[in-house]
Amino acid sequence: MKAVVITAPGRVGIEQIPEPAPDSTQLLIQVEACGICGTDVHILDGDFAPTRYPIVPGHEFCGEVVAAGSKAQNHRVGDFVAVDPSLFCGRCRYCRAGRFNLCEFWDGIGVGATNGACAEFVNVPAANAFPLPPGLPRHFGTQVEPLACAVHGFDRIVARLGSSYLIYGAGAMGLMLGQLARHAGASRVDMVDINTARFEVARRLCADDVATSADALERGAGWDVVIDATGAVPAIEDGLRRASRGGTFLVFGVASAAATAMFSPFRVYNDELTVLGSMAIVHSFERALSLIDRGVIDCAALLTGRLPLESWGEALELFRRGAGLKTQVTPTLKPAVVAPNQRSSAVRTKE
Repeated sequence: MKAVVITAPGRVGIEQIPEPAPDSTQLLIQVEACGICGTDVHILDGDFAPTRYPIVPGHEFCGEVVAAGSKAQNHRVGDFVAVDPSLFCGRCRYCRAGRFNLCEFWDGIGVGATNGACAEFVNVPAANAFPLPPGLPRHFGTQVEPLACAVHGFDRIVARLGSSYLIYGAGAMGLMLGQLARHAGASRVDMVDINTARFEVARRLCADDVATSADALERGAGWDVVIDATGAVPAIEDGLRRASRGGTFLVFGVASAAATAMFSPFRVYNDELTVLGSMAIVHSFERALSLIDRGVIDCAALLTGRLPLESWGEALELFRRGAGLKTQVTPTLKPAVVAPNQRSSAVRTKE
């Protein structure tokens, strides 16, 4: 089968590899679409610690069940599913405590040591596959995984009605977080992004105001909840200064493993700030699917590009440049049908 293969940091290509065969507890999924995210950039650049090379990337995906193992219960060939890529041992002390995302032996489909969905087919544990509700557009299935990460982030915050929010990053993840804040009863949602092309869609989906700097938002008392969805050290350092007394700061974006940030420990102490991290998914995938089905998240606005699998590198560069929001790659889209004069419109930001 055809697949994207990262053989080492900075080295990637389209290869023919053997088609996987499911074991007794697995499903074989024919991939419909796979989303591109910041973790894919870190994997290609070699600064995502869990990754083992070579690896087929792709962890935001959906597709059709084409084969099922003998013990793969509750699924049938022909089911269309979104997949939680989280893999954990179930035996370590973190798993025993229900904190599976902190598993001592954590792995993830397309991000750790297990091949992902930037391929024609992928094997997945049957327990990780969730059928899409009838009537939901199939390509929305790639949005469940990133939303599940955002839902877990809100579990960490313990959101309170009437809170004010400041979110750094008006990309797809920031906009998902903003929409969740609205759904959670926020009194105000403000956003910071250096990409002004995203301002209109941010205001339309969730933001009361958006600017290139928090200084322009004129809120001297700060915000109850500040979230960094960029992973950029300057945003993290600035955001921590913007939390109000007694407020919460959530590190949600993925920074390089070697990155460091400066902050005032006195202010954390004196203002009783709560500083939290949020990593991946735990007990949140099914809830994310329900929120998408109920229309809490505007998936159509977030999906701004669709490219063939062979254009994975181009999709990644679009992400690096901040062009559009979520770009999907799909094995069923042939390169020949994406003409040069169509390519730009296929990835244009929906504004």
